[in-house]
Amino acid sequence: MSLVKEKKQEIINTYKKHGSDTGSPEVQVALLTERITQLAEHFKKHKKDNHSRRGLLMLVNKRRTLLGYLKSVDRARYQDLIKSLGLRK
Repeated sequence: MSLVKEKKQEIINTYKKHGSDTGSPEVQVALLTERITQLAEHFKKHKKDNHSRRGLLMLVNKRRTLLGYLKSVDRARYQDLIKSLGLRK
């Protein structure tokens, strides 16, 4: 259930900071958010899939860590990212 190559490239192109950017916190958080959304849909159908649920929790924690880093480094980039992804209110 990984991201489709075209969808992943679309997300990277949306959030990249320069031409060959694939590892900035914005790109990583956007990719994790898409993956988390997919897994949330998966759990609506498969409620007892606890092995994948562990993976989901690891993804959420990784995203939270990246967001914390971005918040400490550059508050404006953090605010723009959470607004564009609709993560927090």
